[in-house]
Formats: sequence, C-alpha cells, structure tokens
Amino acid sequence: MHILVTGGAGYVGSHLVRALRDAGHRVAVLDDLSSGHRETVPDGVALQVGSCGDAAALDELTAGARPDAVMHLAAKCSVEESVADPALYYRANLSESLRLLDWVAAREIGMVVHSSTCAVYGAPERPVIDEQVCPRPVNPYGASKLAVDLALRAYGEAHGFGTVALRYFNAAGAHPDGTLGEDKTPAGNLIPCVLQAALGQRQAIAVYGDDYPTADGTGVRDYIHVMDLAAAHLAALEHLAGGGPSGVFNLGTGEGHSVLDVVAAGRRVTGREIPATVAPRRAGDPPALVADPRRARAELGWEPRSSDLDTILADAWRWRAAHPHGYRRAAEIER
Repeated sequence: MHILVTGGAGYVGSHLVRALRDAGHRVAVLDDLSSGHRETVPDGVALQVGSCGDAAALDELTAGARPDAVMHLAAKCSVEESVADPALYYRANLSESLRLLDWVAAREIGMVVHSSTCAVYGAPERPVIDEQVCPRPVNPYGASKLAVDLALRAYGEAHGFGTVALRYFNAAGAHPDGTLGEDKTPAGNLIPCVLQAALGQRQAIAVYGDDYPTADGTGVRDYIHVMDLAAAHLAALEHLAGGGPSGVFNLGTGEGHSVLDVVAAGRRVTGREIPATVAPRRAGDPPALVADPRRARAELGWEPRSSDLDTILADAWRWRAAHPHGYRRAAEIER
C-alpha cells in the first residue's frame, strides 16, 4: 500500500517508517522537523517539511498517488510544556489534526491510524488500565490527544473511513541495529535520562517520590519497545485493510516496572554507575500506570516481542553509546 506518515521523522515515526518500508509498502513522510530528524528518513522515502494540517503540503507530497492510509504521529508531547503553554498544544495537536482529517475526508482516503497516549486516562484509581476506563486527562497534552481520538472516530463515522487509535504507554528502546533511537532535547523520559547519567552527561537521576504504595515506593510504569509499537501500527493497518472495525487499543505489556527497576537495569546493561537521588513527587503523577493489552492481542493479533526491560535498555544503550550527542553531526556540536 501507499502510506502517508505524519511525524515520520520523529522517534516512533522513524521506526514505523522503517518497518513499513521493510514490509514492502510505499511510504511518504510529512514532518515539520520541530522534534524530528531529517537523518532518520531512509533514502527513497519522500519527505515534505511542513505541518500535518497544511493541505497544500499534503497535496504536493501525494501528487499523483493518493495514499491508501494515513498514519498520524505528528504531535507535541511534553506534559510540562503543555501545562505552561496549553494554547500551543491545542493548536498543534487538535487544530492541525482537524485540518488533516478534513483533508483525509476530502481526498476519500480509506484508513487512518492515530498515535494516541495513555495520558488520556489521567490518574485512574485502577493500576491496570483497559479501554473501558473513563478517560480523565489531567494535563493539556492528554486532553488534546483525547480530543483527537474523539474527532477521529466522529470523522470516520461521518465520512466512511476506518480508524484506529493506539494508546501507547511508555515508549522506549531503539532499533536493534543501532541506527535509530530517541533523540529529544532536553531529554525528559526516564530511560534516556538513565543513559545520559551512564555517559556522565547528567549528574544523577531524580527519583520523584519514594513513598508511593508500590513495592519499592517509586512510581511504576509499563514500558513498551518502540519496535513493538511499530509492529502494532502495521497490525492496525492490516486489521483495517481486512475490513476490521474501527477501535481504540491500549499498547503495553501488562507488566509494570518501578523507577528503581529501570535504574538497576541501566546499571546492569551499561556496567556504569548511575547515581540516583530522591526528589519530591511531581503533581499529578499516579503511583502506577500499567496497560491491559488484551484487546490489541485479541483483535489485532499483536504481541509485544521485544519489551522485556533489559532488551529495551540494551537496544537504547547501543544507539546512545554510538550517538552520545544524538543525531547532530560533529561539526554542529563544535559550533
């Protein structure tokens, strides 16, 4: 098929583009490169630099070849930034997505797969979350992504195209061959911070709270390998292409790991000292967030295969050790 990937130069998007191409699909990428990297787009894959809601850019990228499906991954995704600047998040995540959906409807494209997030659930009382949990986002990032999930379903029903929203839990890891990884500045997710500490680029890991009602007192999260996320997108595409119904699916392993578990795995994998210091809890952080992935397994036939914690850390470390300053070239670093 011919697949348009918005945000295809970003962390998850670049892994998805590679997986789609390896599966034999024709791929085109639209990315504004605000957080993505041109270097991740493979040779032979068309890249248009622009906003996902820019109809002219979308038309230029797909001129002469209407896509069979759109994989929509373009978004702003920092909780802290969304709290400081909610307007930015509603414009970038919701307004631009609505323009994209208008374009999809007008061009009569048959399928859309949306990269969503467990942040739509907020801080639920249940530590293991299935798709029946009522979404109650606690920050503008989660709220803006939930709004897109709801709009996606409504557009699909109104215009007759299939839709899937994939709600990731904690995306982590890197391509096993060491050529693709997570490069965000500043690093905010736990595993990149752990690896920066292993490289001496960070003095210590801040453990936000050690008095949660968990086994070791630190927050527990469900980490899912980025390669398993890419595989889930392909499974969603095949599901819709085969006539499967639209739906929402949680993507995780069903197993949680604490902050101290991740730090310990980082020490095992890297063989480095990784200092950790306790800091106050952050507002809105729930004690535990773990996915119930049974619906994705049953309906998409998807199974996470690379998401044990040591594999995630080993793949992430392979990339980070080879790219200690991310995708930036040496000349750019010197400047």
